Amino acid sequence: MNEQVAGAPGDAGSGHTARERSALRGPLQVGSHGRANEHIHTLVVGDHADIARLVAARVASIINERAAAGGRAVLGLATGSTPIGVYRELIRLHREEGLSFANVVTFNLDEYYPMAPDNMHSYHRFMWENLFDHVDIPHEQVHILPGNVPREEVEEVCARYEAEIVRAGGIDFQLLGIGKTGHIGFNEPGSGAESRTRLVHLDAITRRDAAADFFGEDFVPREALTMGVATILEAREIALIATGEHKAAIVKRAVEGEINLEIAATFLQRHAQATIYADHSAGAELTRIATPWLVDEVTWTEELKVRAVVWLSQQTTRAILKLTQRDYAEHGMSSLVARAGSPGALNGEVFNALGAKIRGKSKLPRGKRTICFSPHPDDDVISMGGILRKFVQNENEMLVAYMTSGNIAVFDHDVRRYVDFLRRLEQDRGLGRRALDSMADRVIAFLDTKRPGDVDSPEVQDIKRIIRESEAVAGIEVMGLSRDNACFLNLPFYQTGLVKKDPIGPADVAIVRDLLNEHRPEIIFVAGDLSDPHGTHRMCKEAIDAAMTQIDFPKPEVWLYRGAWQEWSVTDATWLVPMSQEELRLKIQAIFKHQSQKDSAPFPGQDDREFWQRVDARNKDTANLLDRLGLAEYFAMEAYVVE
Repeated sequence: MNEQVAGAPGDAGSGHTARERSALRGPLQVGSHGRANEHIHTLVVGDHADIARLVAARVASIINERAAAGGRAVLGLATGSTPIGVYRELIRLHREEGLSFANVVTFNLDEYYPMAPDNMHSYHRFMWENLFDHVDIPHEQVHILPGNVPREEVEEVCARYEAEIVRAGGIDFQLLGIGKTGHIGFNEPGSGAESRTRLVHLDAITRRDAAADFFGEDFVPREALTMGVATILEAREIALIATGEHKAAIVKRAVEGEINLEIAATFLQRHAQATIYADHSAGAELTRIATPWLVDEVTWTEELKVRAVVWLSQQTTRAILKLTQRDYAEHGMSSLVARAGSPGALNGEVFNALGAKIRGKSKLPRGKRTICFSPHPDDDVISMGGILRKFVQNENEMLVAYMTSGNIAVFDHDVRRYVDFLRRLEQDRGLGRRALDSMADRVIAFLDTKRPGDVDSPEVQDIKRIIRESEAVAGIEVMGLSRDNACFLNLPFYQTGLVKKDPIGPADVAIVRDLLNEHRPEIIFVAGDLSDPHGTHRMCKEAIDAAMTQIDFPKPEVWLYRGAWQEWSVTDATWLVPMSQEELRLKIQAIFKHQSQKDSAPFPGQDDREFWQRVDARNKDTANLLDRLGLAEYFAMEAYVVE
């Protein structure tokens, strides 16, 4: 396990490349007083798997301690994607190491309202499917707020829940996640420190975050039952888990900011035994990681030097070559200048280091066997359309491997449109009318009775898969490739029909391994997007990483690209690949071929813009930053991290 306590670095088992670990974690060679501005004990841990093991081990120790003393452990539990790893590890400890839940009492944080317990979106069902059904906890020792009680009984039910916690002796260990609004449980902005279990209205941001699970924001409940802030703070020990860079800003605010009624997580600053467990990306904006030289003496590595000078250039709005001794002194960076000898020498060194990252077509590989792994059928053109075109022009042998069907991200109305197209084609051409009419009738009948969140029938899933595959081929044709350059893996972990996916398994790894062994690439492109809201990118990378340990040829060079959500920074990137105005236009044209994702994508994330608009802004912003730093001016630019 890779735990970073008091700013100590750790590298093994993090799941990232050395460059990623350095870029996302920061150097962390800071003393303990470098965390003086942190008001909650915070551990920055390797990744979500390391966090799961660490937190589960703490839960197990509490359970065993209480059992040894003849008592019962009382756990406060959370739902959502954040704690699933902890629950899987607890199940493993139960099955393989004999951890018993027979003397455990649990209280869940919250539940949507109204919500039937057997509904696929209910937290009641979530807990039984992800933990309780797999351990030996007695049913009567499980407490979950009921989302199906009449409204007139809600207040009484909430009061009874509070009383049950008291009768159990209070909560020994409370597990929390954190929302983008800083909510813990469903304590949205405005929740007071004295609040108790109650019915609350959900913030618009919270509902949007949940939209993917409900197949649309319109179907997300507007209310929920939740433990209050005071209830949470009465737990004897609290662990809050935060993963992903989309949580970085709120983690910093909760840890370093003042207590604020609008950010419930800041109330954890009042708890003596509260700990935040953040992965590298969620902890990336903490001052001791993002700008450690501001809080303590640091060891100036080459990568930290570049980061610091780029930061200073942005703070002063001066180009790198124009930074002065005074600029460095006023920002606490005189020691860095002293090491270099003069501001001019330091400026030139960093300027040249950034310039060396720029790779136009003439400096990119030629004649290499290359596989681009695309988690969804549009990630290739969205994330690396520029370099894909350059690799084609450089006569590299290209294969685009689409890892999942992406079929859940197709609207039902698109299926109706394509079924209508087939019927019209049959009427005009007389192609197999009986079979076509039968299939069309079944599809339309299913869609007419489908409820929000229902799993599509196999026929509908296939139609949606084919829609995405045809769009993918159309997209790479813009880049100069053809259907022969596309491979659709349709990995099993994705084939649930739900937003929630199965864990990566041996079958997924075997498919990727066999593809690698067949084509024996010298370069592979892999999605390294840590902001993927539904986790598919991370899971696909997990399958690739596992497959790479089983291949029977020399390991290929791995180029990590980002997805639709963000771009690598110029300091993190290994290579910066410029694009002309025409190349960016072609990239956007390829994105347009994905018509099912055009105008209004089913899973847009927190950005209202269409994917092509995000790409246009992101690639131009990267180029503009280089211009502001004083380097060459380009129209647009993509960034890559190379292992």
